[in-house]
Amino acid sequence: MTAPRRIAVVSAGLSTPSSTRMLADRLAIAAVKHLDERGIAASIDTFELRDFAHDITNNLLTGFAPAELESMINAVVSADALIVVTPIFSTSYSGLFKSFIDVLDKDSLIGKPVLIGATAGTPRHSLAIDYAIRPLFAYLHSDAVSTGVFAASEDWGGTGDQVAPLAARVEKGAGELADAISRRDPATSFNPFDPANYLKGGSSFDHLLGGFAGE
Repeated sequence: MTAPRRIAVVSAGLSTPSSTRMLADRLAIAAVKHLDERGIAASIDTFELRDFAHDITNNLLTGFAPAELESMINAVVSADALIVVTPIFSTSYSGLFKSFIDVLDKDSLIGKPVLIGATAGTPRHSLAIDYAIRPLFAYLHSDAVSTGVFAASEDWGGTGDQVAPLAARVEKGAGELADAISRRDPATSFNPFDPANYLKGGSSFDHLLGGFAGE
């Protein structure tokens, strides 16, 4: 077995139980299975954004993350890969999901493999993955896999087969995420909150803050 990996799962569902969380869990289980088939052990950290909604709002208002939100952000940005699932409201991602993205450092997800999922009442919203969510992660320079997994209400009953059954789409997306993770050295996982990442090669904080008098 190669070095173990860690996948952060972010669900933006608002209800309990939530079809958004159900899809997130399916994607996570499938990704772990595909990694195991490749000889890679993986663990999952799952976060429900509804549990952090007040802290996210406070972060947007004050510029500072409360302790629990900061811990969650650190877990997300330091993970080897990310699974994100949002409900579709008014043809796009939810406001809570976008607010969470807004409190992340804009460079914190560079190069990180991401599997995108979305849920809605009807298949008419399935294109939101490509015209709304995927551009968001392209802006963040993440490595979003080519398959996004959308689930409409009818998919849970087994009749949503306009493109392929939900189970097949889950397997395809999870397999692509596992491939992206296996290609990436776990040592390259980057935590922007860790000062050690900015002190390589003998640098010092004085140097980083502008102490270039000796150059």
